[in-house]
Amino acid sequence: MTIDTEGLVKETPLASALSERYLAYALSTIMSRSLPDVRDGLKPVHRRLVFAMRQLKLDPKSGFKKCARIVGDVIGKYHPHGDASVYEALVRLAQDFAVRYPLVEGQGNFGSIDGDNAAAMRYTESRMTMITQALLEGIDEGAVDFRDTYDGEEEEPIVLPGAFPNLLANGASGIAVGMATNIPPHNAGELYSAASYLIKHPQATTKDLLQFVQGPDFPTGGELVEDQELILQTYETGRGSLRLRARWEVEQGRFGTWQVVVTEIPYQVQKSKLIEQIASLMEQKKLNLLADIRDESTDEVRLVLEPKNRTIEPEVLMESLFKATPLEGRFSYNMNVLDSKAVPKVMGLKDILRAWLDHRYVVLLRRSQHRLSVLDRRLEILQGQLAVYLNLDEVIRIIREEDEVKSVLIETFKLTDLQAESILNMRLRSLRRLEEEAIRHEYDELSAERQELDALLNDESLCWKKITQELKEGHKQFGSGPLGQRRTLISGAPKVVDVVEVLEEVEREPLTVILSQKGWIKALRGHNLDLSTQKFKEGDQFQRALECQSNDRLCIFSSDGKSFNLKATDLPRGRGDGQPVRLLMDLSNDASILSLFVLDDAKKYLLVSDGGRGFITEGNNLSTDRKIGKQILNLKDDEKAIYCLSVKGDHLAIANTVGKFLIFPLDQIPELKKGAGVILQKLGKGKPKIVAIFSAEDGLLISDKSRKRSFEELKDFVGNRAGVGKKSPNWLRG
Repeated sequence: MTIDTEGLVKETPLASALSERYLAYALSTIMSRSLPDVRDGLKPVHRRLVFAMRQLKLDPKSGFKKCARIVGDVIGKYHPHGDASVYEALVRLAQDFAVRYPLVEGQGNFGSIDGDNAAAMRYTESRMTMITQALLEGIDEGAVDFRDTYDGEEEEPIVLPGAFPNLLANGASGIAVGMATNIPPHNAGELYSAASYLIKHPQATTKDLLQFVQGPDFPTGGELVEDQELILQTYETGRGSLRLRARWEVEQGRFGTWQVVVTEIPYQVQKSKLIEQIASLMEQKKLNLLADIRDESTDEVRLVLEPKNRTIEPEVLMESLFKATPLEGRFSYNMNVLDSKAVPKVMGLKDILRAWLDHRYVVLLRRSQHRLSVLDRRLEILQGQLAVYLNLDEVIRIIREEDEVKSVLIETFKLTDLQAESILNMRLRSLRRLEEEAIRHEYDELSAERQELDALLNDESLCWKKITQELKEGHKQFGSGPLGQRRTLISGAPKVVDVVEVLEEVEREPLTVILSQKGWIKALRGHNLDLSTQKFKEGDQFQRALECQSNDRLCIFSSDGKSFNLKATDLPRGRGDGQPVRLLMDLSNDASILSLFVLDDAKKYLLVSDGGRGFITEGNNLSTDRKIGKQILNLKDDEKAIYCLSVKGDHLAIANTVGKFLIFPLDQIPELKKGAGVILQKLGKGKPKIVAIFSAEDGLLISDKSRKRSFEELKDFVGNRAGVGKKSPNWLRG
C-alpha cells in the first residue's frame, strides 16, 4: 500500500523546526568545515585537495598541473562548494609564510607576505610535496576507511594515514558554531622527538614534553617573549595567549648614528598593512621616538626604522613600537579538535601527541593485516605453482586429456580454487627451471616476512618499536636540514623598559595655554610670554593662561561638577583664534569653566558647591578619557560648583554672603571619589563668598590687595566644620 504525499502539510512548532535545522547546520559546520581532525590535522577541504592531487598522480617527482584542473576535480567529485573557497585553501597550503610545512608546491604567483592575492587558478600550477606523500603513505594498503562521496559515484578517505604530525606542525584555525580553534605551527623535529619520548615514557607530563617542544615555531619567525610557567599552563590546558614580537637588530651608521632593521615580523601580520599603520601613527604624533620607516624588503623582510634622536636607546624605541603597533601581538591558543570519534574536544599537547600516536598504531595494525592477507594470497598461489614443478608431467597430461581440467587438478593435488586458477593461467615459458628457483626463493622470502608480520601483530611492544623507527625516519627527513631548523626564538618575559621617562624627555616642550572668556583655547610655545599682544575674536577677551609642558595632561573642572581631561599636545597651536573648548569636550551650554590646571595624580583637590558642601578627592579621580567628562561633584537642581582648589595647607577659611566667617582644620573634610560632599559651613540664606586653603604656619592671604594675616590674628574665627562662624572682619567685607 502506498501513501500519496503530494500536497501533504505537516504542522510543527516553529521553535522546534528552527532548532532542528540549526542543530543540523551547527554539526555540519563543526565536523565538515571548521575543526581539524586530531589524527591527520586536516579539515575536509584540505583532505579532499590532497586526495584529488594524488588521484591525478601529482607526486613530487611528476610534472605540475593547472590549479584549475585540481579545483575542478575537487568540487566535481568530493567537495560541492564554491571554486573560490577551494582555491583559497589550495593557495594557503602552498604559501611558505602561511604554513610552516607546505603541503603543496606551487608554480606561479601564489601571493606574498604583503597581502597580495594569488593569480587566478588558470595561471598557477601545483603538485604535492614530500610531506603530503607522508600523510598519504599506506592509503592503498587498508590503512584507513573510505566513504562514498556526496553523489555516491566515488569514494574518499575519512582520514589520512598521517605519518607526519600535521596538526601541530602546521597548526589550524577556524570558527564553527559556538566554538572555534586556533592552533599555532610547531617544529616537526621537536614533535618527532617528543612523540618518541612519549612512547618510551607513557606517564610523561606536559612539562617533560616541553623539554623537546620548546613552543610554537611560526613560518615567519619572530620571537616569543613569555614566561615558562605560562607556556606550560597553555600547553597543559590547550588554552592561553602568548606574546609574539618581531625580531630586530641594530645597524650602526656614521658619526654615531644608528638604525633598527626588522628582519622578521609576527605571524599573520601583513607587511604592507603594518607599514601603513606605523606611518598613520607617526602622522598622529603617537610615535614620537620614530623619525622614519622604510621598506627595503626583497625576498627577505627588511624594515628600516630611524630614531628621532640618536641618544635614544634602541631598546626604548622598539619598546614604544611594541606597545603601539602590530610589531608585537598575542597568539591565542584554543586547541579545539575532532577526536577519533569525531567529537569536538580541547586537548593539551600530550593529548594531541597521544591521539596521533594511537592513530599511527591503528594504521600500522591495519597495514600489517592488509599486507598479511596479500602475503597469504601470494603464498597460496606460489604453493600451487610449486606443485606444478613437482608433478609437471601429470599436470600436462590432465590439461591435455581431461575435460574438467580445473576440478581434476583440485582433486588430484588437493589444490584450492585460487591455486588451480593460477596454474591454468601460467605461461609455458614459466615452466623453465630458473623460474622454479625464483618461485622457491620468493616463497622463502615471503614466508619469512609473514612470520615477522605475525609476530608484530601479536606483540604490542614490537608495534611501538616499529612506530619509533618510523618517527626516527620522519625526523631525519623533515626535522633536519634547512626546513627543520627552528625559526621562532623562544625567550623569557622581557625586562621592563621605562618608555615614559624617555618620551617625556623627547616630547617635552614648554607651552602656554590661553583660554578666552567665550571658551576658545589654544597653545603657544614657550613660557613667560607677553600676553598683552594676544588678539581675540570680536566681543571676546582673555580669561586665563596656564604654563605647562607639551606632554602634560590638563584638567578642566566645570560648574556642573564634571571633570574633563585634555592632552596639551592635542591643543591647536599658533597665533590664530584657537578652537572652541566645546568641540574638544562635551561641555553643556549652561556650564562654565571653573578651573584649568595641570592634572597631578599625586595631588589632592577640594571641590565646593554654592550650597556650602564639598569634599576632598585625589587627582587620579579627576582623570578620564571620556569626551563627555566624569561627574565628580553631585549637585542639586538649583546648585552649581564654585571652587576646585589644590590642597596646599592644613586649614580652610570660608566666608559667605550673609557676613559669616569660619576657619576649621582641613582634616575634618572627608576624602571621597565622588558624591555631594559634607556641609562645610551653615549658610542660612547665604552663599559661599570666599573659600581659601592656607597653612597655619604661613598665614592667610586673601588677595594681592590685602596683607597676609597670621594664624594668631585669625584664632577667634577658628571652629569646627559645619559651624555658622563669626561675623566677618572688616577686611573681608570689601
